[in-house]
Amino acid sequence: MEIRLLKYFVTIVSEGTVSKAADVLHITQPTLSRQLKELETQLDTQLFVREKNHLRLTEAGLFLKSRAEEIIELTDNTQQEFFDRKKQLFSGHLTIGCVEADNSDTMALILEEFIADYPQVTFNIYTETSDDIVERLDKGLIDLAILLEPINMEKYHRLVLPRTERWGLLVSAESFLAESQTIQPADLMGTPLLLSGRPDVQQLIAQWANCAVTDLNVVGNFNLSFNIIPLVARQVAAAVSIEGAPVYGSGIKFVPFAPSMQTNCVLAWRREREMTPVVREFIRYFRKAFATKK
Repeated sequence: MEIRLLKYFVTIVSEGTVSKAADVLHITQPTLSRQLKELETQLDTQLFVREKNHLRLTEAGLFLKSRAEEIIELTDNTQQEFFDRKKQLFSGHLTIGCVEADNSDTMALILEEFIADYPQVTFNIYTETSDDIVERLDKGLIDLAILLEPINMEKYHRLVLPRTERWGLLVSAESFLAESQTIQPADLMGTPLLLSGRPDVQQLIAQWANCAVTDLNVVGNFNLSFNIIPLVARQVAAAVSIEGAPVYGSGIKFVPFAPSMQTNCVLAWRREREMTPVVREFIRYFRKAFATKK
């Protein structure tokens, strides 16, 4: 299967029709239609349902779209890495995954210094949950990641960042919990909670509260905090979060856990994976900043 055909397919999906995609790709509509037919023949499956003035993806088409986007991105990244090798250091590219955390600022500060020293280096920052970032790290779609513990680091090298992340509850400023200086384990019992979908985080909270996960009144799960802020503000539930996670809008208060619960962020990269000179140099900047040889 050629990358060219996958790029044609993704463009058709994006534009919705073969004619529009042909204009974007600067090829004729009959040529693009033949290429699409060739792809469906190779896969022995129908990728689109032809509807009036539009193409709708079949189930197989949806699956291929996800895989094609990953393959194209990985191919583009690989081509970029070989281009970087030709230019060596000082003019390469970094792709960094970063969770929502107080240590996001740490990454930004190191990156600011790095770009000031190497102004021809470009970068992409990908913000998601630790699980999603780890998946991209495993696939080679990103070079490095800022991840929030707890996380299994068996496959990765890591640098532990010195600033810890403090856990607590995001509550409505009008909630009775907002009047508390801290949140005790007993305060969680019966309180409607929004909790991370990550099993390791759920277990961490349950251990702190000295209960089973099923004993907690979890009304919903989330990955990033942006979309749950209105629910917290309207007192639908309180959200278990870290203090450094971005909070958008007014009417929200962070109340820390007591006894205090803190975890670290780590800079992680895959073991036994060849790195570009730019990535190696960026890691060196982190090591220098924190005076560690880990």
